Amino acid sequence: MLEKMAAAGMDIVRLNMSHGDHKSAAQVIKSIKTLNRKIDFPIAILMDTQGPEIRTGDLVKELELKNGAVISITIRDSVNVEESSFHIHYDDLIETVKVGDRITVDNGIINLEVLEKHSDGIMRCRVIDGGILKSKRHVNLPGIRVNLPAITKKDRADILFAIEHELDFIALSFVREAADVRELRALMGDKAGKIKIIAKIEDQSGVNNLEEIIAEADGIMVARGDLGVEINVAELPNVQRRIARLCAEQGKRVIVATHLLESMIENPIPTRAEVTDVANAIYEEVDAVMLSGETTVGKYPVRCVEQLVAIANATEKSQGLNFTQHLICRDDKQHLALTAVNLAESLGAKGIVVVTRRGFMADYLTNCHPQNTRIYAFTNDSQTRRRLMLNRNLSPFRTAFSSDPEKTLQTTFSVLRKRAGLTSGDKVVVISDVLAGSGIDAIQIRTLP
Repeated sequence: MLEKMAAAGMDIVRLNMSHGDHKSAAQVIKSIKTLNRKIDFPIAILMDTQGPEIRTGDLVKELELKNGAVISITIRDSVNVEESSFHIHYDDLIETVKVGDRITVDNGIINLEVLEKHSDGIMRCRVIDGGILKSKRHVNLPGIRVNLPAITKKDRADILFAIEHELDFIALSFVREAADVRELRALMGDKAGKIKIIAKIEDQSGVNNLEEIIAEADGIMVARGDLGVEINVAELPNVQRRIARLCAEQGKRVIVATHLLESMIENPIPTRAEVTDVANAIYEEVDAVMLSGETTVGKYPVRCVEQLVAIANATEKSQGLNFTQHLICRDDKQHLALTAVNLAESLGAKGIVVVTRRGFMADYLTNCHPQNTRIYAFTNDSQTRRRLMLNRNLSPFRTAFSSDPEKTLQTTFSVLRKRAGLTSGDKVVVISDVLAGSGIDAIQIRTLP
């Protein structure tokens, strides 16, 4: 199935550490590494931490909560008040919420209003929106800052597992401020430069501190599941667009996630609204759109990937929103990359070729969002190649570098003819620091031999 999804267009696999354990994750990693030896472009791996989540407790059987009913919630499993009571595993719950506050369960399906709080760890709530409650459902406290660490004990163990297995990305859940990202970077130590950090924006605190979080992280995930519960859902499209714009201006990667093709968990085709939603993310020129339930428990995982690719290909025929017209060029390398992109676009070049060891110049080029010219990145490092799979409009290749710059370029040209569909006589713009000596960047206009 992984091979089929890769053939359909999947670029990155997400390991959701809210589900499964290290043993099952290791099996997926092994499968991906085996697959990568057989396919043209490698599948990168992103670990998604569970984060400071609040969940309901275990239930002997599913609980039906009816609209208008008054129920009890406890913070200790040992307390049973009535048949309709259940537990929420958050020790500070009673102190955190106030009478009149809303408690949301299972991604907004069940909503409760706090009526009374008692000192014995019990509170009474009215069911505003009822439903069937199952064990270990996710709990949100909209508008309330949760008194939990940014990186939990479980997260630390999972992050060390990611480092051990040399994964490509770590998505940090419920990032509320830039200090959360710095804490992860410190934990990663010398691996922080190799494994890229994606900050997940999932609550109002994250939205309030967007600029500082974007400045600190390598990329942002618009995690619309929790975010759509934690903030006014009507504001969600505005927040998504703001994140896409800020990331474009700051030169950071951005992923849009959750509910892209939710109906395809059960149905073979998406709704028209879902197609439009995905297209809007493409218009916003994000780097990736991410499936969740559609490819884990859904009936049509391969078809979902194919559908995303089809929507992206159709939408990219139109001009995007071009937020990069306000790209902030903070250093000479970004100016150089912008010059290379403008040159390639004005010449009608068939591609922009970048020879890069750690992928930095490839990132600078991606930041410019070339509209009509694809980026072809060549690196001699496998992990750099994998993590460049997140960059929009870029195809990464791995090749050996020669001490002779011209020999390295001829190798890249050969690869472009064999694997990228370019032909002799095609014009490309080349940018690299291997053309004119180490540490000296140069741009060339070349014609493929």
